[in-house]
Amino acid sequence: MDFVMIVHPNAKINLGLFIVGRREDGYHLLETGFLPVPLCDTLEINYAEGREDVLEVSGEVETGTIHNNLVLRAVRALREKHTFPALHLRLKKVIPSGAGLGGGSADASFTLRAICELCDLGLSLEELERIALRLGADCPIFIQNKPQVGRGVGEQLSPMDVSHLRGLYLTIIKPDLHIATAEAFQGLRSVGPKPYTIEEILASPVADWRDRLINDFEYSLFPKYPELKEIKDLLYAEGATFASLSGSGSSLYALSYEPLPLTKLEAPRRFIWQEKLPLT
Repeated sequence: MDFVMIVHPNAKINLGLFIVGRREDGYHLLETGFLPVPLCDTLEINYAEGREDVLEVSGEVETGTIHNNLVLRAVRALREKHTFPALHLRLKKVIPSGAGLGGGSADASFTLRAICELCDLGLSLEELERIALRLGADCPIFIQNKPQVGRGVGEQLSPMDVSHLRGLYLTIIKPDLHIATAEAFQGLRSVGPKPYTIEEILASPVADWRDRLINDFEYSLFPKYPELKEIKDLLYAEGATFASLSGSGSSLYALSYEPLPLTKLEAPRRFIWQEKLPLT
């Protein structure tokens, strides 16, 4: 029987997102906390019968054309310097796209890691991170897939202690909006260093984050998409200890010590997910 490798690419949320500057090439410099969360796609990989790589995508999430899917782009990136048999890949999507949850980036990085193991390529984590960075600025975080602070364009990673979040409930809401990263950056209104670091805020109790752990994209996106602010306000009204936009949107999340009631948050074509964060 043909061996099948199964992995579960997980989403991330951003704990704060400060836009602290801009490089000469136009790329923005940021400071953010990346927290992997247990909302997952499923990726199966085995050797193909033919000579070409084959990707099948299922699920109710729009992912664009197969050729441009980050999973196949990850395969092609590895093939530039490494030889391995043709692959059959099956991706079942659950993580919404255009949501600021890193679903496509996770799929790409988990593909890199899985092929490296399946085909015994012997690449180090650092080598995989360099390849991942070519696929997207937040792809490298999913190579080690641990809580990390990101700086630069998101590729300068350092460990992040969020042990005090263990056992909290995480609620994710994505309205029927798709916000392209480029659109979010074009509307930025707040750019510049903050008087404190992400680490300083994250070390404080979650109840103290509300007015300090800011996502700078909220200033530009909330006026354009009022539904986003309405959801954030409702998350607090329903008992959230902390609520925020994730990444460049359009999803929002809440951290709470008890499960939030979801009835008032439900709406047509709105993605809602709630789960307790792992204790380990």
